[in-house]
Amino acid sequence: MELFDAGVKGRGLRASRELSAGEVLLAEPGYAAVVYSSLASQVCHSCFRRQANLHRCAQCRFAHYCDRTCQTAGWDEHKQECAAIRKLGAAPNENVRLAGRLLWRRNRDQGLASDSQLLAVDQLQDHLQDLPEDELKRLQADVQTFLRFWSCGTKQHPADFICHVFGLIKSNGLTLPDQRGLQTVGLGLFPNLSLVNHDCWPNCTATLNHGNQSAVNSTLHSPLRMELRALGRICQGEELTISYVDVLNLSADRQKQLKERFHFDCSCDHCSHHVGDDLMAAAAEAKPSADAVKEVSAFSKETLEKVEKARGDGDHSQVLKLCQECLEKQQDVLADTHLYKLKVLSVLAEVLTHHRKFSEAAGYARKMVEGYTKLYHPNSAQLGLALMRSGVTHWHAGQVEVSHKMICEAYRIMMVTHGPNHSITKDLESIRSQTEVELKALKENVLDMKSLPVTSSSSAEGNAKDFLRQQ
Repeated sequence: MELFDAGVKGRGLRASRELSAGEVLLAEPGYAAVVYSSLASQVCHSCFRRQANLHRCAQCRFAHYCDRTCQTAGWDEHKQECAAIRKLGAAPNENVRLAGRLLWRRNRDQGLASDSQLLAVDQLQDHLQDLPEDELKRLQADVQTFLRFWSCGTKQHPADFICHVFGLIKSNGLTLPDQRGLQTVGLGLFPNLSLVNHDCWPNCTATLNHGNQSAVNSTLHSPLRMELRALGRICQGEELTISYVDVLNLSADRQKQLKERFHFDCSCDHCSHHVGDDLMAAAAEAKPSADAVKEVSAFSKETLEKVEKARGDGDHSQVLKLCQECLEKQQDVLADTHLYKLKVLSVLAEVLTHHRKFSEAAGYARKMVEGYTKLYHPNSAQLGLALMRSGVTHWHAGQVEVSHKMICEAYRIMMVTHGPNHSITKDLESIRSQTEVELKALKENVLDMKSLPVTSSSSAEGNAKDFLRQQ
C-alpha cells in the first residue's frame, strides 16, 4: 500500500498492487495503548487479554498482567507510568494515561517517525477547532490532571501541545477488544491505521491480534498489533477503507455519528444513495398503516432504552419481559430486517442463552442472523461473530446440522477478517471439528443425540460445550 492525497478526505492509503480476500496489508504494533480504568484488574496491561487471577504490579498496584512474561514485555511502556501513578497516589483515567504513554514514547523516539511509520504521530489531525464547548471543557480538565500526573524531572511540554495530544487521541484513538471479541477493554493509538479513511461499505477490516506470549524463548513472542485485512479483491490503485461506525444504522444516523465523533460529512455511496435504509426501516409483509409503523417504532425505541437500563442493573428477568412485550408489538408491523426488531432479537437470544433456554434462544438467533445476512457485507466480522454465537446456541439446543452450517460459515468469514492464528478462529475450528463429528455420527445412526440422558454429572463433551459457551 502507499500514502496518497485523497482530496477532500485528506490523506489516505491505496493498494499498490492487486490484493485478495484475507490478505494482511498492515500489521502495526500499538504506538501507545492502555486498559480502561474500570477493567484494570481484569485485563492484562500488556496483551489486553481478559483473564482471571492476574498478577498485580507490586510497585503501583494498579497494572495487572497474565504472568511474568507479559509483565516483562510491558515494562518499557509501564515503568514511567508506574512512577507517575505512585507519585500522584492514584491512577488517572485512560485518556490521561494514554497521553502519558504517548509522550513518553515520543520522547524516546525524539519525536521522529520510525522506519515502519508512514508519518510522525504529531502529524495526526486533532480537530480541536471542531469540538463543542462541553467536550473542550472535559479535555481541559484532562489536561490539568495530566500536568499533575506527568513525572517531575521529565521533559515538559507547552499546554497547547498537551491539548493537541488529547485532541489527536480523541480523533484517532481506537477501542481495543478482548481476545474473544466480546467486549472493548482498552484504548490505543495506531498512526498508520489512522490514515485509512472511512466507508460505510469498506473493502478492509481492522482486527486486533493479541500476539503470542506462550513461547519458552521470549525472542519468539509476537507483540500486540492491529492488522488491516482485505475483505475481498482490491484492484491496484483502489483506496483502502474501513468503517469507523457500525453499518447497522440508517444512513442519516451514521452520518450524524461520524460528524460528531470524527468531524466529517460522509458522502460514500451507501450514504449518498441511502443503501439499506429501506430494509432497516421496512414494514412487515402484512402492509400495516404508516401510523402503525410509526407508533410501534417509537414504542420499540423507548423499550430498548429501558432494556439497556435493565441490562446495566443486571435485571435479566426485566430484560426478558420487556423484549418479549416489544417483539409481540412488532409482530406483523415491522419487517424482520427492521433495526429495532433485530436489536430485540439479539438481546432475546443473549438473555435466553444466559438462562440456558437454548431451543428458544436458537429461534431468535436464527431470525437475527437472517436479517444480518441481508444488511452486512458478506465478509463482515460482525456477521461472523453473530453466526458464531448463533451456531453455538443451536449446538446447545441439539440442532447439530444447523449449528455446523453456521459455524462453518462463521469460520470462513473469520479466516478472512481475523486469520488462522486468532483465538476466535481457533475456537471456531475446535467447535467446527466437534460438530462435524457429531453430525457424521448422527448421519450414520451411531449416535442419537435426543436419546442421551441428562445427568447432573457433566461429560467431557458437556464440559467442552460449557467452556466454549462461556468463552
